[in-house]
Amino acid sequence: MNEREEYFTIRVVSEMTKVHPQTLRYYEKMGLLKPERGKGGVRLYRKEDVEKVLRIKTLTQDMGVNLAGVEVIFKLTEQIEALRAERETLVDKREEEER
Repeated sequence: MNEREEYFTIRVVSEMTKVHPQTLRYYEKMGLLKPERGKGGVRLYRKEDVEKVLRIKTLTQDMGVNLAGVEVIFKLTEQIEALRAERETLVDKREEEER
């Protein structure tokens, strides 16, 4: 756990996102969220986790995507980001070789 990073408890995240704490626990159970654990097993959410909850909420409530669909969307998004990073590395390497 990074000491400089800001963490939020499940209650605070629930209030920030208007998502019930039990729903946040369910998202964790499904593997959509992976909060860190503090002393005594307290769930600690980062800013990125809060943003992810808001994306889940938008996809499910506004766009009608079920949680299985959300999982697929998140996995595909991760793959796209990994491919972009790989491409960027290859382009940088190629430019370096051309110099």
